Amino acid sequence: MEMASRVEMDEDSDNNKGSMWVLDQKLDQPMDEEAGRLRNMYREKKSSALLLLRLAFQSLGVVYGDLGTSPLYVFYNTFPGKIEDPEDVVGALSLIIYSLTLIPLLKYVFVVCKANDNGQGGTFALYSLLCRHAKIETIPNQHRTDEELTTYSRSTFHEKSFAAKTKRWLERHVSRKNALLILVLVGTCMVIGDGILTPAISVLSAAGGIKVNHPHMSNGVVVVVAVVILVGLFSLQHYGTDRVSWLFAPIVLLWFLVIGGIGIFNIWKYDSSVLKAFSPVYIYRYFKRGGKDSWTSLGGIMLSITGTEALFADLAHFPVSAVQLAFTVVVFPCLLLAYSGQAAYLMNNRDHVVDAFYRSIPDSIYWPVFIIATAAAIVASQATISATFSIIKQALALGCFPRVKVVHTSKKFLGQIYVPDINWILMVLCIAVTAGFKNQSQIGNAYGTAVVIVMLVTTLLMTLIMILVWRCHWILVLLFTGLSLVVECTYFSAVLFKVDQGGWVPLVIAAAFLLIMYVWHYGQVKRYEFEMHSKVSMAWILGLGPSLGLVRVPGIGLVYTELASGVPRIFSHFITNLPAIHSVVVFVCVKYLPVYTVPEEERFLVKRIGPKNFHMFRCVARYGYKDLHKKDDDFEKKLFDNLSLFVRLESMMEGCSDSDEYSLYGQQTEQSRDGLLNNNGNTTSSNIDTTISSVDSIVPVRSPMHANLTVRSSGQVSSQTGTDELEFLNSCRDAGVVHILGNTVVRARRDARFYKKLAIDYVYAFLRKICRENSVIFNVPHESLLNVGQIFYV
Repeated sequence: MEMASRVEMDEDSDNNKGSMWVLDQKLDQPMDEEAGRLRNMYREKKSSALLLLRLAFQSLGVVYGDLGTSPLYVFYNTFPGKIEDPEDVVGALSLIIYSLTLIPLLKYVFVVCKANDNGQGGTFALYSLLCRHAKIETIPNQHRTDEELTTYSRSTFHEKSFAAKTKRWLERHVSRKNALLILVLVGTCMVIGDGILTPAISVLSAAGGIKVNHPHMSNGVVVVVAVVILVGLFSLQHYGTDRVSWLFAPIVLLWFLVIGGIGIFNIWKYDSSVLKAFSPVYIYRYFKRGGKDSWTSLGGIMLSITGTEALFADLAHFPVSAVQLAFTVVVFPCLLLAYSGQAAYLMNNRDHVVDAFYRSIPDSIYWPVFIIATAAAIVASQATISATFSIIKQALALGCFPRVKVVHTSKKFLGQIYVPDINWILMVLCIAVTAGFKNQSQIGNAYGTAVVIVMLVTTLLMTLIMILVWRCHWILVLLFTGLSLVVECTYFSAVLFKVDQGGWVPLVIAAAFLLIMYVWHYGQVKRYEFEMHSKVSMAWILGLGPSLGLVRVPGIGLVYTELASGVPRIFSHFITNLPAIHSVVVFVCVKYLPVYTVPEEERFLVKRIGPKNFHMFRCVARYGYKDLHKKDDDFEKKLFDNLSLFVRLESMMEGCSDSDEYSLYGQQTEQSRDGLLNNNGNTTSSNIDTTISSVDSIVPVRSPMHANLTVRSSGQVSSQTGTDELEFLNSCRDAGVVHILGNTVVRARRDARFYKKLAIDYVYAFLRKICRENSVIFNVPHESLLNVGQIFYV
């Protein structure tokens, strides 16, 4: 069934939202100690020295694989033609040394990594932090009870502070919120581009070692070998990395030690004078001597710090101290030695710049190093692919990506996921890039473009983090932002010269993903606004009486809605077109919050809608962007457990009150809260744990209506005990559960502009058609599913 609706939108939806739950301080007091313990669980624990060393070792395989494989292709992309002057090698080495020092070491490892969201890194983690400190989310479905979560950490600031002024400036106009969202989406799309380009350039560069000992071998053979490795890598993704991840850290550690050792050998054997590159004077001489050619070569130098963004995105569950230790003790020194060794070799062998890495390897260990290089390239590619899956999951949770299948690949680690649709798209694009360009130089140009744009996005987001979250002095903010932008804009200007030489690839890929993500998000926002502005009046519901004007048949109806407050329009559409409704109606809202996870014991919030004899409830299930809506019966079971617990606690509170009045629109009930605290012994018969979320959710709701109305329930209802209602709920559950899903179709109005018609009627409609249905995500059996359709024009 379908219904056409036309709704005028109001930009300020805050007035219509109303509040859901009002927390009573007395009820919260007994939970303070437990909440404190829960909150401390999510803080970074101080590790022992031995544990820290072990975590630093493990972080090598996950965090530093991409950064570590850069020596395979940096010098070739810096000097794609020929080295004219040996001093150019020293100048390039000096640029590499200071690039590694300024960007990965100082900026990322010691500053950006500290801006993690409870251990989670990446563009969306920064955005989630900002969303908790300012009201910048474009879908305003948060409520103050969400801020009571143990994982919802945020700081407060003085009204007249610079942070408060920045917060108000961001919140004042919707255009600024949208601009920030687009900035985040651009960074996300570039990370997806990294997921395509990293495997391509890493594996192709590693496979290029075959050709060094066989000069007459066709380049096509190297490409075929690289494509075979890539197909194998992407085809094995569905098994997950749980079984082989223990190999990653030893492989990467061995790789760093090998390239560091070869670097020392080459410095000793060929030319130790390259160490003078540690003086920044040679950077000045390099630019002065080469002019524009030296400037454009920065695109190749840029590749020495690729993997830095993946370093932050793959932060995962490693403490920042372990990541810092691994970088300063192993990664940084070994990379400096590796680049210095290659530079020393090139000082005497300028014609070998194309295969500088492999030609600088001593003959006696050539093939073992080739095998280690290939393994390291695969590990680096795996880390980037995993980071892409992770950021897609985050985008999905925040309503910025079409619904796709997400699979857990590990029972031990929550973060290890597999997204089949994205995996095959990445594989096809990765093979297309590898086979289409056939050489590292053009892929390197594309890679550099993607990386520098992600870094610029991170710098801009970090500026806001330093102001709103860390509340740094404006001088420190200016210093960090200024230095970062000077370095990164310098690289960006060099990369622009190479847009026509392969640099256009990530721009096209990012533009395609940006279009998909923004149109999808726009459609979701409009759907939410439609639901919000077309809520059903509670006065109308109450006017229907306890039977809702229909026959109440045994069973429970779960009505899924995006609203966390109010009765959705689909419900009125349902009861005006069908002759019967279930004895118990539960409005279920599944919403994602800007936190990395919501603890199980705080996931559900339950409340009653209307008088008791209406048997209507609301349940809000809250998830973080790392949580997965599990495909099993647990969700339904936990929902009913929390519903039963709510009824039991409510009846206990009623037992302490002489009043049977219900305040439906924000008025406090006359029931005594002290009764629950003084009669805790009554809960011993319950086999359900009384957790924080249960207590948070017992107080009535404030409706968006302007009038207050108090309804006195009949004597029969007021005399009904909690036990009777629990038995009634259980009997209804045994009679059957029906899942009622709203299917809101968004279409552009006839008088809408051309671009809006194109975006809504074609792009968004196509994405809705190919993405997963809500019924599949909620694991609803077809025999228990009822779809209610409606059309909405924007």
